[in-house]
Order: sequence, then C-alpha cells, then structure tokens
Amino acid sequence: MSLPQIQKPAPDFAGTAVKDGSFEEIKLADYKGKWTVLLFYPMDFTFVCPTEILAFNKALPEFAAIGAEVIGVSTDSEFTHLAWSQTNRKEGGLGPDLKLTLLADRNHAASKAYGVLLPEEGIALRGTFFIDPKGTLRAMHVHDLPVGRSVEESIRLIKAFQFTDEHGEVCPAGWEEGKDTIDTSNKLKYFEKQAAQEQSSLKMEVDEVADNEQTVKRKGESPAKPSAKKAKQ
Repeated sequence: MSLPQIQKPAPDFAGTAVKDGSFEEIKLADYKGKWTVLLFYPMDFTFVCPTEILAFNKALPEFAAIGAEVIGVSTDSEFTHLAWSQTNRKEGGLGPDLKLTLLADRNHAASKAYGVLLPEEGIALRGTFFIDPKGTLRAMHVHDLPVGRSVEESIRLIKAFQFTDEHGEVCPAGWEEGKDTIDTSNKLKYFEKQAAQEQSSLKMEVDEVADNEQTVKRKGESPAKPSAKKAKQ
C-alpha cells in the first residue's frame, strides 16, 4: 500500500454516504468540475474527529464560495455515520445540523487506494487530499492520529492553486489571497520588492528602538534644580 501520486488522476472511490440525513451512493465522478477535499479520519464517536468534522462543516459556505466540496471518509458504516450525525454535540455527536457528507468505507477500498489505512486497526490515518476539477490530485497531507487539521490552511491551499492555474504565477511560502505572487518570467521583481520591504521594516524597527531609548533617557533625567532666587522665595 502506498500513497497516490501528485499530478496524477486521483484514485476512484465509491460507496454509501450520509448526506443531509439520508443515504446516498456517491463516487468521485460525481464531483467532476469542482474541487474536492477528501477528509479521511479514524473513527466516529471519538475525540479529535468531531472537532475536525464540525470545523469543516461550519466552513462549508467558504468552500462552496471557491467551488469546493468536502467529503469526510472513515471505515465506519453508513449506519454509524447516521447515528453520529444525529447525536447531540454535547454528547460527542455532530447533530443536529450536519451538512458535510460522510462516506462509509466499510471495505477499506478508499483508505487503501489513498494509502492511509492502518490495517491492524482497520482505521484510517488523518489524510487530506485535494482533487482539482479535472480529477487530478494536487496536494495531500497525511499525519498521525492525535492532532487535528486546519480548515484555514485547506482553504488557503485551494485558493493558491486556483490562482496559479488562472494566472500562471506561483505562490511563495505563506501566500494569502491578495498578497504578491511570483512571475516566473521576472522573478527578480518579487525578490527585489521583498528585499526593499525588509529593509524598510528593519529601518522602522531601528528608528523605534532609538525613539524608545530617547524616551527612557528623558524619563530618567533628574528634575531641574530650582534657581537660587526661587529657592529664597
């Protein structure tokens, strides 16, 4: 079992999902033309998992705004998914208004295809896979069970890929919407601008330190002694 390859067609998946409180058969082809985020997680009714599902569920309008769908996937059955989605949140459930689709991977086919199955436990690692509208796998993050994922980073990543696909420029580390990108035909323009901004920022820091030192000196000065004439009065 190995991870799928970036820039290659994403592995197919199919199965029964819980969607808007009902069972529905879904497959990868259903999502062609949209960005798809596959959110593999270990188990329903656990600890970190509900915090992740609810966080992504809350952000579904943000994903929809950029043409993206999110699908949660675990090796639980569709019946367990349904029960979890109807359980009150204060009891560790996802109810009452879950909108995020939950795919049941009972036969482990999807977990194996995406390289996240822990065979001895029969559960999936936390794996996030980003599939573009053409069905190509563009990014994946897989990590161990104890730590949850960032919704903001998932949205940022899709926006970055969408920008590069449309404009042909590339996005530097930590890029966010509205910030500078790099024109590969004139990369020095970006680096020169960054260097100038760093110099300006450094100068501001130096000036601020100097101002603070002057303020400290002024506050530390002894009050002026009264003149002899005033002292006699």
